[in-house]
Amino acid sequence: MTKLFSKNLSVFTLRFLLIFAFYQLVRFGFYWYNGHLLDPMDFKVLSGGIRFDLSALGFINLVFALLHLWPGKFQTKKGYQTFLFYSFYLVNILILCLNFVDFEYFRFIGRRSSYAFITASGMENELPGLLKNFIVDYWWIPLFMLGSFVFFWLIYRKINYKIYDSRFNFPQAIIALVVTGVLLLFGRGGLQPKPIRLVDAAGYGGLKNTALVLNTPFSVLKTMGKKETLPDYNFYSEEELVNIFNPVQTFQYDSINKKNVVLLIVESFGRENMHIGLTPFMDSLAANSYFFEYGFANGKVSIDAVPSSISSIPSLMDRTFITSSYALNDVYPLPKILNEQGYHTAFFHGAFNGSQNFDQYANVAGFKEYYGKNEYEGPEAFDGAWGIFDEEFLQFFAKKLDQFHTPFFSTLFTISSHNPYTIPEKYKGKFPKGTGDIHESIAYADYSLRQFFKTAQTKSWYNNTLFIVVADHTSSDGREEKWKTNVGKFRIPILFFAPGDPSLPVTKVERNFQQIDLLPSLMDYLQLNTQVVSFGKSYQSEQDFAISYLSNIYNYEEGDYYLAFDGSKSLGLYNWKTDPELKDNLLTKEVEKVKEMERFLKAYIQTFNTRVKNNQLIIKK
Repeated sequence: MTKLFSKNLSVFTLRFLLIFAFYQLVRFGFYWYNGHLLDPMDFKVLSGGIRFDLSALGFINLVFALLHLWPGKFQTKKGYQTFLFYSFYLVNILILCLNFVDFEYFRFIGRRSSYAFITASGMENELPGLLKNFIVDYWWIPLFMLGSFVFFWLIYRKINYKIYDSRFNFPQAIIALVVTGVLLLFGRGGLQPKPIRLVDAAGYGGLKNTALVLNTPFSVLKTMGKKETLPDYNFYSEEELVNIFNPVQTFQYDSINKKNVVLLIVESFGRENMHIGLTPFMDSLAANSYFFEYGFANGKVSIDAVPSSISSIPSLMDRTFITSSYALNDVYPLPKILNEQGYHTAFFHGAFNGSQNFDQYANVAGFKEYYGKNEYEGPEAFDGAWGIFDEEFLQFFAKKLDQFHTPFFSTLFTISSHNPYTIPEKYKGKFPKGTGDIHESIAYADYSLRQFFKTAQTKSWYNNTLFIVVADHTSSDGREEKWKTNVGKFRIPILFFAPGDPSLPVTKVERNFQQIDLLPSLMDYLQLNTQVVSFGKSYQSEQDFAISYLSNIYNYEEGDYYLAFDGSKSLGLYNWKTDPELKDNLLTKEVEKVKEMERFLKAYIQTFNTRVKNNQLIIKK
């Protein structure tokens, strides 16, 4: 290795370590400034912070690694080295100072800023005034920034550089590429299957300290170019909003009904699959349950179903809530609520740990335990693609429930009816093939549910348990046209089955019901004394609506009517029960109905966007 290359590597390493050290100093500064809003800093928070800092710095400095280390005579040019000296300094210190924006802004939103905020997306006209007010009102923030510029410069300029003669050398080029590869590895956060995301910070600091684990450059990089930023709607004043739709719901009871709760989220088990010969067990269970004939999903992919069902947060944006810049918003979901009531809470998902970020969101949601493929104990049952076959994983689930103290709240998400729709070899030819690729696996999932309930019936906790069965979304494999509409695409089975509770009648409910209704429904069923922010309504409510979002269209069902709304105007009104294929547009025939439905939907969307953007999904005490 020539002297020049050795010096190049030394200079780049020292410069990188210096900016890395400054990230740590800024984190301690953030903690000093906002410590009253955070939990104590510990080693786990620091280790997580290092991982996210290296991720941001790895991506930011990929090009600088090549510019510093690629061998050639151009490295001996004074102008070239001057360019490297100043460009490395300016790029890194400017990006570092993004962190200072959140010293104060964190106090308002409780999370790190996204790309949309840093670039003032949607506020271009207001930017000059906002910047002026920021400098005047929080003058110490610019002072911190200036101090960082000066302090970094005083140390940075002492990293000496001396020019030596050099020519292209193949081994040195390989080393340059290796170093660049290491930075790329830093950037993705390690060798795990998926690059680290915002929500992964909860694994190091819990929800309260996620902002301390993260850094603002990482948050900005992860949300750059993403379309999850919610638009600002101002259809109504705050007073009008509350009168039209108020998500703050209060539940008051004298005593709690401490039933166990088992929530089974079944992969792709859309309503279109029932009563066509594929699902004899589910058909029978529905006939003996409190069954919602008009059940709806609040999203179209699996990753949407968890926040909808657990946290009462619908999927009303282009990106799923879990992977958006709002993933670490404060929430008050079922696990946290029931933890406070002495419940044992656990989340089960038979896929590889980390799949769809369910393990991280389970942590954010407050589940005390998570069981994935890694934790499975039982016969060999790997499906070769996703994880553990449903039958074996459901039996493992039943075994674990038997070990939990009561009352418990446990959620299980099945996997076998997900593409590639693999079923165990021993069952090939046993189930009906149906007319779609998914149908055989749907029949297998139904069989697996039957076996689970057979086992559950033998347990002491069975008769004191409310079983909720819900699909995550439809399978998009409906034979009839009615399943292909923006109503049919979201229709799923939802049922409450309480074998030891005669107070919950066996009936078919005709009102519209959706995943986000589960949380407020459990507040009433369990007779909890609490207050929540929920975008759904209880099963005891007389309200009759369901809402979803797909391809920039808000879908709103209210009673027999369906309204399609694009955020500014209504596109169609249909009586979806008498016209299931949505052929007769009533937009110009039912003007008053359109106005009535638009009024509620606009208030709902404005409330959702405002509360999600401003981190107002909990009741501030």
